[in-house]
Amino acid sequence: MIRTVTDRVIYGGFSAPERVSGLAAQIRLEANGEYLFMEVCGGHTHAIRANGLDKLLPSCITLLSGPGCPVCVTSVSYIDQAVALSAIPDVIAATFGDMLRVPGSLTTLEKEKAAGGSVVVVYSVNEAVQLAIDRPDKRVVFLATGFETTAPGSAAGLTEAVRRRAGNFFILSAHKVMPPAMKAVVEGGTRVTGFICPGHVSTITGSAIYEFLPCDYNVGCVISGFEPADILLSVLMLVRQVNQGEPRVEIQYGRAVRPEGNPTALALMKRVFRESDEWWRGFGVIPGSGLQPGGEFEKHDARIVFPAFADDSDETGDCICGEILRGMKSPTDCPLFGRLCTPVSPAGACMVSAEGACNVNYKYSNHA
Repeated sequence: MIRTVTDRVIYGGFSAPERVSGLAAQIRLEANGEYLFMEVCGGHTHAIRANGLDKLLPSCITLLSGPGCPVCVTSVSYIDQAVALSAIPDVIAATFGDMLRVPGSLTTLEKEKAAGGSVVVVYSVNEAVQLAIDRPDKRVVFLATGFETTAPGSAAGLTEAVRRRAGNFFILSAHKVMPPAMKAVVEGGTRVTGFICPGHVSTITGSAIYEFLPCDYNVGCVISGFEPADILLSVLMLVRQVNQGEPRVEIQYGRAVRPEGNPTALALMKRVFRESDEWWRGFGVIPGSGLQPGGEFEKHDARIVFPAFADDSDETGDCICGEILRGMKSPTDCPLFGRLCTPVSPAGACMVSAEGACNVNYKYSNHA
């Protein structure tokens, strides 16, 4: 059963101190067991720590960060492939800025750009398409990353490239979808008793994609907004699910998420992309978790047009990003955290992104 909570009616202001303190008090009143909740989205991880919400919760509630930071779950080999592409004389690698500092096996896009590599930062896929049109002497490869939130944008960019006959435009897709990774978390041994589901992803997908959690694994979930009261209300809703022994899918973020999602965006994704097996940092290959250009759009797939430059691989050495993303360990368990790995000099992807668990814990702890 999918239930939508009319959040505006329940608590009014999203950041009002009296609402936040009232919800925290209600959680403390009703929490009477042990609860392990995972916030899947990196935006939630940031909002929780930035607003000190974890400190308002009773000790019986543990919040874990999950695999919902797109920068964090991108494989080392994807960065290596992007670096290799940027070294080809007639290729321009177009990327969002948050990918620049993600470590590959030997270097980063930022370092290669500084050394003369052909790396251009763009703010939208349409900007990359326009770059290809303006530079017909170059092949422009857009580094397409992110979950269902950003995949429709890449799909729209590809259709625009086809419409404008930009045959020199390609994407190197690392797009991923969330449900298979959530399934992998549960099956991997993390004893999650509830998920705080990603609000932005769910505006596209709707809520039905999470039905497998209560049906197959007896684990409930709540689709949450990002304001302090949003998150605390979602935690309270999960506490009540556990206490009642009735796991289900609920929508707290009712002002943005509809059960059916965004049909137009979903149809566009279905038209442009095909399902693929995809590598996730910390998980390895998760079947059916990736999106690659399909059909008439395959000719714009950089993985097909260009040779493979690297095999999928995970972190080496002491970095434990993979275990953090699976909910098995926390950032402070890492021997590199705050010493050899900081936001200024990150050793792992979870320290690069502003939504990464390590970056957030560093910033909002005594290390910063």
